[in-house]
This record gives sequence, structure tokens and C-alpha cells, in this order.
Amino acid sequence: MPKKSNATETAWVDPDDAPEMTDEMFDRAEIRRAGVLIRRGRPALERPKQMMSVRVDQDVLARLRAMGPGWQGKVNQALRDLVEKAG
Repeated sequence: MPKKSNATETAWVDPDDAPEMTDEMFDRAEIRRAGVLIRRGRPALERPKQMMSVRVDQDVLARLRAMGPGWQGKVNQALRDLVEKAG
């Protein structure tokens, strides 16, 4: 009777026969230390920003967006300066 294939068996035995690792494989890899998954990316902020909704005139929004990348941060700083000045 022929031997049945076991799904847990590997296709190769010799480590030298292992496929070359690709950049894609490394990008998908999980990094663990002492069994704990190490999260990649930006670390969590101690005081994360809050989402808010505010209505502004169309021309004001257009001028803000025209400031280019980072315009939201500039608006945040302008609001911070305003509330600090107001006391």
C-alpha cells in the first residue's frame, strides 16, 4: 500500500535546499522577543491627538490646504498658540 502524504511533512529536508529569502518575506515577517510580538511602525503617543469636526468657509479651507503637506499640523499649532495666548 502506498504511503499517504502527511500535510505536516516539509517538502525539503536539507536546510541548504531552502528557498532564498526575499524582501517580501522579510516585510511580512513577525518580530518576536521572548515570545512577545514586537510592533513595527510609529509608537503609540502618550497623548494621542483627538479627531474633531469644525465648519470653516470654503476659501479658508482652500488656503489652508494650499499650504501643502503638513497643513493640519500648522493649524494645530496656530490653535495651540491662540489658546495659550488667551490664557
